Amino acid sequence: MSKPASTLALPPIDQVGFVVSDLDQAVARYEALYGPFTFMDAEVSGADFHGHKADCRLRIAFGHSGPLEIEFIQPVEGESPHAEFLAGGGEGMHHLRYRVDDHDATVALLAELGYASVWSKRLDETTAFSYLERDGDPLVIEILQMPT
Repeated sequence: MSKPASTLALPPIDQVGFVVSDLDQAVARYEALYGPFTFMDAEVSGADFHGHKADCRLRIAFGHSGPLEIEFIQPVEGESPHAEFLAGGGEGMHHLRYRVDDHDATVALLAELGYASVWSKRLDETTAFSYLERDGDPLVIEILQMPT
């Protein structure tokens, strides 16, 4: 039997991620609400994506609504959950992120609720991320362990 969500003791959501097909257009549309934005070109190599190693390039913009980070992600090339989302006809809210102290323990707890990792990478001893999904639930959860 799985644990009720109240026993997970997750921290507050710190980011809402949106997948977009055109980053510049999205930033122009939402600058007044969440700007000013900062930008990053990201290359993720050797991430575990649906059980195999995959590389991708992403364009990312970060804005804020109070302490909540608003992230817009445009897939540029390669395999990622973001490219998969767009290919499936989606553009819009994609994931919620929780920043945690222990990535592996949190992923294990979420597995008890039916969540499975679809994209993950451990960068070093103190930094790791996973995108988690569960059957019948369109919401993706990101777990991030990273020093502040």
